Amino acid sequence: MKFSVVGSGFSGCILAYYLSEFGHDVDVYESRNHIGGNCYTYRDKETNILVHKYGPHIFHTDMEHVWDFINLFTEFTPYINRVKANAQGKIFSLPINLHTINQFFGETLSPNQAKSFIASLSDECIKDVVSFEDQALKFIGKDLYEAFFKGYTIKQWGINPKDLPASILKRLPVRFNYDDNYFSHKYQGMPTDGYTPIFDKLLSSPNIKLSLNHDFNSSQCKDYDHIFYTGPIDAFFSHKFGQLAYRTLDFREERHDGDYQGCAVLNYNDIDVPYTRITEHKYFSPHESHSKTIIFKEFSRDASLEDIKYYPVRLVKDKDLLSKYISEAEKLGNVSFLGRLGTYRYLDMDVTISEALDAKEIILEKIASQQSIPCFFSTVL
Repeated sequence: MKFSVVGSGFSGCILAYYLSEFGHDVDVYESRNHIGGNCYTYRDKETNILVHKYGPHIFHTDMEHVWDFINLFTEFTPYINRVKANAQGKIFSLPINLHTINQFFGETLSPNQAKSFIASLSDECIKDVVSFEDQALKFIGKDLYEAFFKGYTIKQWGINPKDLPASILKRLPVRFNYDDNYFSHKYQGMPTDGYTPIFDKLLSSPNIKLSLNHDFNSSQCKDYDHIFYTGPIDAFFSHKFGQLAYRTLDFREERHDGDYQGCAVLNYNDIDVPYTRITEHKYFSPHESHSKTIIFKEFSRDASLEDIKYYPVRLVKDKDLLSKYISEAEKLGNVSFLGRLGTYRYLDMDVTISEALDAKEIILEKIASQQSIPCFFSTVL
């Protein structure tokens, strides 16, 4: 059969890889001048530093089958993401942990004392937790909320935390020990040579034809038995019902001698600092040594039609608009939508890979039984 895959991030490349392995022809269309989507990495020619072009991507997962899969295509260097935060003129450790609490409040609390202390900070007036702000004030109190969440959230989302759903702050963001590993997953690391070689290997089959700098047009659907679309679902339909809301990122690059900030990621929580964080790329490759450094100052804003999409906003009005595009998509018959953009959901890399592997199983089974391939593979949209 002849398939088209639109987009060369993890979702698209994994499907292209397996379809080609089973002898099918696959045309991969990518609108940018490189593969890998927002996971794209490259070597800076001047410094030889491995740069994460679209911001830091640290691999972390508890899913063993995902870890086994990704290790087929790369070697990993152990990496622990230890994020720091600049708040109210001081540097703190994130996520909020026992050291953060003791430093912020000038205390020497034990874990049990800290639990009781944080509980005493809760805003008891909040009975029904509706918003992001409600969630934070109820569980960590005003001081920690304003120092670590309020300003950062406003800058990141462009929305007052009072207007964001509580689900964004899913759990109590506090650890009552000195663990400053930003993630808690079993498997964590960085691809030793970056992410791009992974995508090179996934697309290496002679059955795969890659077209860069190519915007796929829905009129091309008739040329294929089936299309797997991983771009923005609203863009596929030329935004006929309106544009879904995304946040995008701007990166301001700077080069310096030596070290700039002493860590990979430093968040800037205060609202009067225009950027949300600074990333120093050489710290993502702890096995390497560099005399110079490259930093990115990261600015968040609403995405226009032309911008690269990063974070789906997914407020109520956006979900209502999404439902219209889902209904339209289900009428097509030979197009499937998947990935972060195709399903308008925030997905970490490991979840994206897992969903693509699940989709692959369904697709191959449907092909073998000569049944129709589903329009969507996730039941949560």
